[in-house]
Amino acid sequence: MSKARELQLSAIKVIPQIVEGDDLAAIIFESLHENWKALKDGDILVLAQKIVSKAEGRLVNLTTVTPSPRAIELAEYLGKRPEMVEMILQESNQVLRTRPGTIIVEHKSGFVCANAGIDHSNVMGTWGSDEDWILLLPENSDRSADQIRAELETLSGKKLGVMVIDSYGRAWRNGIVGACIGLSGLPALVDMRGQADMYNYQMRVTVIAAADELAAGASLMMGQTNEGTPVVLVRGFPYALRESNAAELVRDKKFDMFR
Repeated sequence: MSKARELQLSAIKVIPQIVEGDDLAAIIFESLHENWKALKDGDILVLAQKIVSKAEGRLVNLTTVTPSPRAIELAEYLGKRPEMVEMILQESNQVLRTRPGTIIVEHKSGFVCANAGIDHSNVMGTWGSDEDWILLLPENSDRSADQIRAELETLSGKKLGVMVIDSYGRAWRNGIVGACIGLSGLPALVDMRGQADMYNYQMRVTVIAAADELAAGASLMMGQTNEGTPVVLVRGFPYALRESNAAELVRDKKFDMFR
């Protein structure tokens, strides 16, 4: 009898508040030690976008932003602060949909999301009102994952994967879910086409968004409010590790029926 597959997700405690310039890999490695967790080959570290952005200095104070005429006009329609709309436009390739209170854009990374992924929650600046501070996505989340993975592999001597995730809304469904925005050392997609199912039917269209599936599970462990657990250790990922990038998850526009 074959052994049952088991996937373990462990939220890592003792992660301090992250500020610009912090060495995330070193902090995570020390926190793993304090949680009595020794890394093994094939382990994956899932990081909340916020700590990556904070370490990379992606905080912006809106009082320093001068909104463009387009941002001012759009802000009036949206009911949003013009400075916030200006930053959304600067972080986007294209505005796709708008209605009062909501703006959906194609982020510079290619992902489609609300507000260009800009966040107000759990963000605190170094001066002025906390209401003025926002946090942008990392400039290149794949590169961030590559760098953190390289240092963690050096520190641990193990072959690892690293993923950066954020919370996204979805077309057709209510609520937010964890989604991958950057990764290194694990597959974004797993192509099952050509493989046989249990009845020997050959799969024809099944391509699994394995990174997003894992991101959703890790997001459950992180929480969304004041849990303070922005790193999850994953053990038992059921697919072979390989080099990949988050662009694999973005559907080409010519195949996108809804843009």
